[in-house]
Amino acid sequence: MPTTNTYRRSEVLRSLWPWLPLWTVVALVAIFSHGPMPLFSTRTLAVAWEMWREHHWLVPHINGEPYSEKVPLLFWLIHAGWFVFGVNDLWPRVLEVIFGCVQLVQLSILARRLFPDRPWVAKAAPWMLLALSYAFLFGLQIMYEVLLADCVLGALLCLTPTLRRAEPRWLLFGLLIGAGLLSKGPVMLLHIVFPWLLGPLWNDWARVHRARWYGRGVLALLLGFAMLIAWAIPAGFSGGDAYRQRLFFTQTAGRVVNGTQQAQSLQSHPHWFGWYLVWLPMLLFPFTAWPRAWVALGTLRKPLEGGLRFALCWLVPSFVLFSVISGKQWYYLLPEFGGWMLLLAGAIAVLRERHTALAENYWLGSWVLGVGGILFAGVLFALPYLAMSHAFHNDWIEGAAPYSRSFSVAFLLLGGLLLLRGRGEMRRLAVAGLFGALALNALFTLTLWHKYDLSPTTTLISSAQADGHSVAYEGNYEGQFHFAGRLTESINELRDGMALQAFAKEHPDGLIITHPDNIDASALRYALLAQPFRSSWVVVWSAPTIAALRAGRTPPEPAQPPRVFPVPIPSQSMPQS
Repeated sequence: MPTTNTYRRSEVLRSLWPWLPLWTVVALVAIFSHGPMPLFSTRTLAVAWEMWREHHWLVPHINGEPYSEKVPLLFWLIHAGWFVFGVNDLWPRVLEVIFGCVQLVQLSILARRLFPDRPWVAKAAPWMLLALSYAFLFGLQIMYEVLLADCVLGALLCLTPTLRRAEPRWLLFGLLIGAGLLSKGPVMLLHIVFPWLLGPLWNDWARVHRARWYGRGVLALLLGFAMLIAWAIPAGFSGGDAYRQRLFFTQTAGRVVNGTQQAQSLQSHPHWFGWYLVWLPMLLFPFTAWPRAWVALGTLRKPLEGGLRFALCWLVPSFVLFSVISGKQWYYLLPEFGGWMLLLAGAIAVLRERHTALAENYWLGSWVLGVGGILFAGVLFALPYLAMSHAFHNDWIEGAAPYSRSFSVAFLLLGGLLLLRGRGEMRRLAVAGLFGALALNALFTLTLWHKYDLSPTTTLISSAQADGHSVAYEGNYEGQFHFAGRLTESINELRDGMALQAFAKEHPDGLIITHPDNIDASALRYALLAQPFRSSWVVVWSAPTIAALRAGRTPPEPAQPPRVFPVPIPSQSMPQS
């Protein structure tokens, strides 16, 4: 027995070795290549910071108000690290990488259980998942979806049989449902309910013991909801009537049914029914451009084995349901990405067994992606000429031109890798996808990060608050300055011109932040600071100055000109030699 256990552990280590350390190193390099991204990461950090600073351990807060949009598990995990290491932005980023590592390991174990006679699937599925460009780049955000994906995959693992136990682990299933509910709210159920409801279609034990499957499953669901309610009821009473109303109804209903939400700041993101279907090829790239993947799925025939039936019972109804729901964002589907790769790996394994000629046919291989990589390398090589000719007035082209030749070499090599013949095609595709995403992230850091880095504005606001000056923001403030500036006071939100004039009258030494699409002559003359932000600008004003300009008056000349941070002009306008 010890010999058998030792052998099994060594087999697990060997199966983990190639992809786990590779993904971990690449993810750490990418996530630390620039600062936390506005507005995704900065908003999460702002909530965690305000909870920490004000000791609001029960109710998330942002900008001095209870924050009903999210539940607290991610914030608690961030706080756990801060208790040990102190407040910093390093731990939250490392935490996201840990979540990603857990997801890869869970998918490997899930594939091993669902395809016990096809060990290739357990080896291939995590390679495929780490190759997904969108999943990798979004996983660099300090957000809730990767943690939710861990809870979803963990709960589904509880439903799958092992060699020693056919019955699901119902207690752990319920605990992981509760963890998922505390990670993202009731949406957790949409990710796991169909594999459970359709259990008899893929699970032999469920087919024989239907009453126990559904009865104990209901008890597990109740346990998960009990965990959520154990937090939500005291949090609702602590946060007040408005917070309680949004927590228990509005913030969920506003995402499910278009038009339900009333509050201006509710993040409902409504889109039409087919929105996910249109974007699915991008979300599952590079595999949507791999001909063998389509052939493998197209040649599947009944009877399907249990692992494939599980994947279909999970993916098809959940995709339809998420399409019906009004609120849609690309990252809402992130917990299903592992399922898509599980389905694809299983289909390719069947193809390798039943259609050897198709599985080895070069023209169904990764050469299409290889040609695409080489063409993209050619575009990058030509960017300096495009920038010099001014044929396209585009910030990305002008910013990328000084670096594009170096990155063209990287994509040329990746394209060449995908043109190779022989075994290991899937791993070559995975490596190319992973390093291609890393290269794009590095290119973004060099060319566009300055348009997302709010450090100049954050430093000015932090200094002003430290000196006792009030600060206001015109429009909806998303917490983008709070954590980086370690702000201790709220920023007033100004919804209209009357509010702006009232704030300036009440705070003659205050500052007002505006977010115009373009910078104008008055800002270049009277503002305190202006910097580009994404496709627009952030401008900081003295409150009396902008109030006078908005009222049609000429303000006094400032004591010193504004600090302006324009879009950097490439130092090399000529093509590189």
